[in-house]
Amino acid sequence: MTNSETVKEFYDRVPAANRFGLPLNNAGAGHFNVFSRESCAVITPYSRRDFYKVSLIIGTGKLHYADKWIAIDSPALLFSNPVVPYSWEAESPIQQGWFCLFTETFLQPDERNQSLQESPLFKIGGNPIFFIDELQLEEVSGIFKKMMRELASEYTHKYGLLRNYLHLIIHEAMKIHPAENFEKHVNASSRITSLFIELLERQFPIDTPEDALKMKTANDYALNLSVHVNHLNRSVKETTGKTTTEHIAARITREAHALLLHTDWDISDIAYSLGFEYPAYFTNFFKKHIGVPPGEIRNPVV
Repeated sequence: MTNSETVKEFYDRVPAANRFGLPLNNAGAGHFNVFSRESCAVITPYSRRDFYKVSLIIGTGKLHYADKWIAIDSPALLFSNPVVPYSWEAESPIQQGWFCLFTETFLQPDERNQSLQESPLFKIGGNPIFFIDELQLEEVSGIFKKMMRELASEYTHKYGLLRNYLHLIIHEAMKIHPAENFEKHVNASSRITSLFIELLERQFPIDTPEDALKMKTANDYALNLSVHVNHLNRSVKETTGKTTTEHIAARITREAHALLLHTDWDISDIAYSLGFEYPAYFTNFFKKHIGVPPGEIRNPVV
């Protein structure tokens, strides 16, 4: 289960990133874009993205993951993929460099490149940050500048060339030893719990019966936070005194109560929107947590 920011949602959040109004299938096979980091937000939301991104960061800040962070205090390459959520907190007023955003089908339209499976983009559990020296900065900056010029050109085969430039950046990073100076958050349990609660609340309110919950279990949330479910459960219990499952059930119950009182949806529609496969499962769940079946909330006995 995922609750990822899509390419379209990213462009809605950062309109300056899509200055050419590129469609989502602009590269034929997949999507590709490159743009300046000068348009980047000071703080980006902690979330997954359903696309890949390679960033040349010139400027200082902190990169946050679920239970650790790393200070970016010199030029660095960042590789982000749909598996691992993160957030960025800029510190210096001037942020420079470039972003390169693309889908997996753009990078590998019809090939199985074994070396890429070991690259910073695809290797699960690898470190995604590579600090670079002046010579490497000049080299990688030059590639990004070529990308910017090519994207704006009318060259018929420009996306094939842009794909080659992207491969060059990936291979440059593969020559470099990744950063290892990650720091644990002072209170990792508290941070993970806060991220879990934020992710839980982000699913509500439900506006239409078609908006079924994407995350229903503790394991779903752990996957979205990129932590082990046992780690998530321990953190939430330690911080709040309640289990992850209790938090999820309480929030679903509260939403169910609101939908029963303030909408005319069928109970079966409410059940589906809250992630229940069958209305009977929802009725049993609601009765267990409220004490009465959902129909009595909607049509109270006078």
